[in-house]
Amino acid sequence: MTKEYIEVTNDLKFPEGPIYMPDGTIILVEIARGTLTKVNQDGSKEVIADLGGGPNGAAIGPDGCVYVCNNGGFEWHEIDGLIIPGGQGDNYSGGRIEKVDLKSGSVDVIYNECDGNPLKGPNDIVFDKDGGFWFTDLGKTNGRQKDQGALYYAKIDGSFIKEVVFPIESANGVGLSPEEDIVYVADTTPGRLWGYPISGPGEIEGPKSFGMHSAMHFIHGSSELALFDSLAVDSEGWINVATIFKGGITRISPDKSKHEFFATDDLLTTNICFGGDDLKTAYITLSSTGRLVKTDWNVAGHKLNFL
Repeated sequence: MTKEYIEVTNDLKFPEGPIYMPDGTIILVEIARGTLTKVNQDGSKEVIADLGGGPNGAAIGPDGCVYVCNNGGFEWHEIDGLIIPGGQGDNYSGGRIEKVDLKSGSVDVIYNECDGNPLKGPNDIVFDKDGGFWFTDLGKTNGRQKDQGALYYAKIDGSFIKEVVFPIESANGVGLSPEEDIVYVADTTPGRLWGYPISGPGEIEGPKSFGMHSAMHFIHGSSELALFDSLAVDSEGWINVATIFKGGITRISPDKSKHEFFATDDLLTTNICFGGDDLKTAYITLSSTGRLVKTDWNVAGHKLNFL
């Protein structure tokens, strides 16, 4: 299926992690620039904070601050005018979770390891109603060496971080069902969507390792060259997954029975969020071409906590 897309702004350096704010602005990250950036309604841009590394995913916390998954930095390639990420950059600064105060622009690192294991490539983040957050770590690729990904849960005060599922091949997008009884994880390289039943903050039902959970937690997979990136859940509980190579948004029903696909013109379509007064406008990051676009969506997005 096709939609009409309206360009909100351009000349972004690999945008990701869009957040629709109550005033109609969009906060997003520019991974290749290393910044947290605000996009105004007229398309103009302002840098909120220069984070360095590779800010990848972002979410508003219960204190009104932005919490950023920073992957530490990629190597970058320009191919036919497109910006393409590669493996771990030479200037890799370590994976971390950062807190950005929107009023002062101050930046604090709240986590860079879990149980003595360093975070490698934190990727995406979502807050639950209790004020804790789930986040993914994609890992890093460095030559012939590749990390395994994982799903984590943490609190904003730096007092608690837990590895919930390990390993996941390439844990990327993360989101919660409207009832917050399932946490969804997009697994990029195999093009899979997993759904883990939640039994409590930072707790899931069933086996916690990839070798055991695949049948119980499998939601959807693609038979095409369609890799799954970041995601957003809508008001009907469908999971809207940004899809790369087969550029677009894959919309998947929670009962696994149906899926729809909405094409874009960017092979690296990386993320989606919902905005507007009725949350029926989808904002989509077209990363290799450095654009943020919007389009009318067929259903409203699910309202995120603390927005």
